[in-house]
Amino acid sequence: MRGIPAGRATSRAWGHLVRRLVFALALPAVLVTVWWVVSAGSTHVYWPPLRTVLAAFPDVWTAERLRGDVVPSLLRLTAGYGVAAVAGVALGTVIGSHRRVRALCEPVLEFLRALPPPVLVPVIMLFAGIGDTMKIAVIASGCVWPVLLNTVEGVRAVDPVLAETARSYGITGTARLRDVVLRSASPQIFAGLRQALSIGIILMVISEMFAADNGLGFTVVQFQRGFAIPDMWTGILLLGLLGFLLSVLFRLAERRVLGWYHGLREAGWRSP
Repeated sequence: MRGIPAGRATSRAWGHLVRRLVFALALPAVLVTVWWVVSAGSTHVYWPPLRTVLAAFPDVWTAERLRGDVVPSLLRLTAGYGVAAVAGVALGTVIGSHRRVRALCEPVLEFLRALPPPVLVPVIMLFAGIGDTMKIAVIASGCVWPVLLNTVEGVRAVDPVLAETARSYGITGTARLRDVVLRSASPQIFAGLRQALSIGIILMVISEMFAADNGLGFTVVQFQRGFAIPDMWTGILLLGLLGFLLSVLFRLAERRVLGWYHGLREAGWRSP
């Protein structure tokens, strides 16, 4: 008797997975089909048929080019994103935990976050040069804001009853910060990290368009300047695929770290 409910549960889980895959792939499949059909008879030099772009993809992005351009870009993105994550969470926790610090920093934060990161590229080049340090700094300067601001709001939104209960039980110092403050703020922190990831990919490309000799942004610009238009489109497609892959990896990590949070949400949805 027990095997029947288990079998039904397994079938239901597989059905749910299939539905999610269909919903996830339906729109990309439609867009690719429309692109293929619309561009099939194109003779425009800047708008080649999709079949031409796909045919050029394996010839352009060889193993050597992946090592020489894609890997350095991903390393810069990882470094800049990591710096922004650590700095954003640390500063956001301090600012969100102390009202006076928040009141003191808020005008400066509002001014700095209003500056578009690409505008800061020439300024950062003056201090950091034109090497990898500049590119990492550009990525970090844009990624830090969503992490910092979401951390501040997450820390401010910690349940006061929970904080008071922790204080009553003598949970203070590092234990309170780890088990109460950061745990309660972690859904908001991950929301900021998710926003920062897309910003980081954009800034990775922009930073590599300035005084670079490798990287995805540099390669795409070189293709454009050399009128290798199908090759340029393959670079754009590769950027989209990398963005999608990084988003999937981030969601998997988020589900693992915030399993307790998603479990509570699902339980709340199922409850009458």
